[in-house]
This record gives sequence, structure tokens and C-alpha cells, in this order.
Amino acid sequence: MAELNKIVAFVATRNADRAKEFYRDKLGLKFVSDDGFALVFDIGGTMFRIARVKKLSLAPYTVLGWEVKAIEKAVSDMAKKGVVFERFPGLPQDEQGIWAAPGGAKVAWFKDPDGNVLSLSQH
Repeated sequence: MAELNKIVAFVATRNADRAKEFYRDKLGLKFVSDDGFALVFDIGGTMFRIARVKKLSLAPYTVLGWEVKAIEKAVSDMAKKGVVFERFPGLPQDEQGIWAAPGGAKVAWFKDPDGNVLSLSQH
């Protein structure tokens, strides 16, 4: 059986220019190429493809997330670059929008320009 030990991550966009600016300039991801079908980024050795689509069906849940060592600092740094963190009714979140899970993890959610739900988490 083939070894499934390296993933490729995907999200979709209707506006590649806006997505490129967000992921490169606001999140600081390393842009690799634009192959006409998708924008390609490198995230610590993992290929991340932002596929061009005409119609986007958004998932109502997190589609991509990053684990960080200091979530409060990461949220603060990203907010300074214009990233807006989501608030969810009934979910106790602190002033930065960070939720403390019962098990001790901390999570903050934000959306890309297309509305894909992304997250930061500290475990």
C-alpha cells in the first residue's frame, strides 16, 4: 500500500488576486507559484493550493488551521495586519476572540476573503 505521509492542503477562491494578497501579505505565507489552476504556497514544507473556482460552496466549519505557541500574540499580530477574528454567539471568547476549550486548548477563528473559516490554536 502507498505511504500516505505527506499532505497537500486545499481551499478555494473566486478571486485569486485577493486571496494571494491575504495569504501572502496578511498571514505571511510563502508564495511559490500560480499555475493557472491554483495559487501555490509553501507552509513549512506542506504544499497549500488555493484553487480557482467559479462557484464556491462554503463549509460552515473550520477548513484549515494553524497551531501556534502563543495564541494571544499571534492573534494580536494578525489583527494589526487587518485580520478580523470571529465571534460566535453562546461561545465564551475573551476580548481577542479566543475560546478556551474545556481540555485546555485555545482557539480563535477568522475568515479569508472568500469566507473560508480558518483557525489558530494553542494546545
